[in-house]
Amino acid sequence: MFLILALLLFAVFGANVVLGSLGMGGFLGDVSEMLIMLAASIAFVVAILQKETAEKKSKEQQR
Repeated sequence: MFLILALLLFAVFGANVVLGSLGMGGFLGDVSEMLIMLAASIAFVVAILQKETAEKKSKEQQR
């Protein structure tokens, strides 16, 4: 779930960058871009930590 959230947030950021580079003007300001990237990074880290925890539990149950 958090990995999907991170992907969606990064897609929003990417769409803003593409629109800005095409001269259409981005729909996010500087602070909004930073907050979107911060949220995407946090969601990604949470997803990775959840995956590591699940793998660790799986290995412990196999012993």
